[in-house]
Amino acid sequence: MSKIKAWIVSMRLRTLPLALSSIFMGSVTAAHYGMFRAEILLWASLTTLFLQILSNLANDFGDAKSGADNENRVGPRRMIQSGMITLGQMKIAMIIFVLLSLVSGITLLIKAFEKDHIKLLAFFLLGIAAIIAAIRYTAGKNPYGYRGLGDIYVFLFFGLVGVAGSFYLHANVWHWEVLLPAATIGLFSTGVLNLNNIRDRESDIESGKRTMAVKLGDRYARQYHMALLGDGWILFLIFVMLSPRPICFLPVFGAMPIFIRHAAKVWKNENPALLDNELRNLSLSTLLFVALCALSLAF
Repeated sequence: MSKIKAWIVSMRLRTLPLALSSIFMGSVTAAHYGMFRAEILLWASLTTLFLQILSNLANDFGDAKSGADNENRVGPRRMIQSGMITLGQMKIAMIIFVLLSLVSGITLLIKAFEKDHIKLLAFFLLGIAAIIAAIRYTAGKNPYGYRGLGDIYVFLFFGLVGVAGSFYLHANVWHWEVLLPAATIGLFSTGVLNLNNIRDRESDIESGKRTMAVKLGDRYARQYHMALLGDGWILFLIFVMLSPRPICFLPVFGAMPIFIRHAAKVWKNENPALLDNELRNLSLSTLLFVALCALSLAF
């Protein structure tokens, strides 16, 4: 494998659609209220991409340093573990993406708030928290991802912060109903992490990584997965019913059979390695869900 390909693999580009789903959902919701701004979508998307890649690099770095990446791991090949990238090189790459996230994020905040320094400072601190959280997931001392707290991180930053935060950047006003689709995307995104943890459960047990799937056990982790998806749809239905034009969201429910089919495959699965396909499917299904929301509001 070439060095360039090794870096592309380590960035895990297939995780990026899920990361963008929260920004797109926040932007779609802003459009629903007539407050969409194209430049906010652009800079929020760039910032999110940089943060997600930073998180992926930090995950490779942290798992390699702790020994969580080993020969028994089921998922995609890791570049530090394979020897293609050194710990030092990965640390430099992480610093680069921290800087890119800061530059992009500050540009976003200036465009969103202009001279409102209080809001700008508040969101800047939130951005710093996002950078720290992205790194501390598996890197550093006592990473929270090893203690079963990754689900909370994903729900907050891929859901509530990602969707509601991007909505506020567009609108500069607050609507509490935005928390409903924000929670939906957060729950779907947590489902992706849960699938990853079900797949890696055996190797995580060996390495001492106490993910939610390890704590719950295989059967209850699958039940938890069903609850994440089901609750996500219920919260979105409540949002639709509160909308002044609920009928316009009808196309979104065309995605429901895809989620049901995915849930059935996860429930019946007996080979953790095969769950890797469902990781991709759920990520793309979440993006499809958001795209259908956008389509619904266009007509």
